[in-house]
Amino acid sequence: MNRPEAWSLVCEWTQSESLRKHMLAVETAMRAYARTLGGDEEAWALAGLLHDFDYERLPNDAHSPTEEHPSAGVRHLRSLGVSEEICAAIMGHAEYTNTPRETPMAKALFAVDELCGLITAATYVRPSKSILDLEPSSVRKKMKDKAFARGVSREDILRGAQELGVELDPHVAFVVEALKENAENLGLKGV
Repeated sequence: MNRPEAWSLVCEWTQSESLRKHMLAVETAMRAYARTLGGDEEAWALAGLLHDFDYERLPNDAHSPTEEHPSAGVRHLRSLGVSEEICAAIMGHAEYTNTPRETPMAKALFAVDELCGLITAATYVRPSKSILDLEPSSVRKKMKDKAFARGVSREDILRGAQELGVELDPHVAFVVEALKENAENLGLKGV
């Protein structure tokens, strides 16, 4: 599957603009980490772009390890010929699937997913609504506020950085900088 095909699939399965933007943000962070960690940039980007493509249709509120998101979506991706490395990374981004994160790609996807959500939320509450003036320290401060962006798992952010083998502060800074480079496409450039 190439990038245009993946984007077409995302648009077919996901109507929510904010969920599409989230997938684009995770794709952006995955591209940046692939360049830094020596991964296949296109493959890592596809994992990021596709990781939640089935979430809107099959949200999996029960956290079934085998039904709905991401299991059903991954079965569909496999039927389309998407690589096992990408499929395993997507399975591993949801803790409840009990899929071990064995590859750098899988570890990076888990590490950036929730963090991208927190960074986006932190951007939206800024007066400028722009990531361009967002400091990583502001994200860390918001992370400590349990009432802020309640749906973002702080535990997953911490575990993700640990599994990826990076310190949390540089990890936050790295992802903020990666998203700044694609601010316009992510709707994070501001007003």
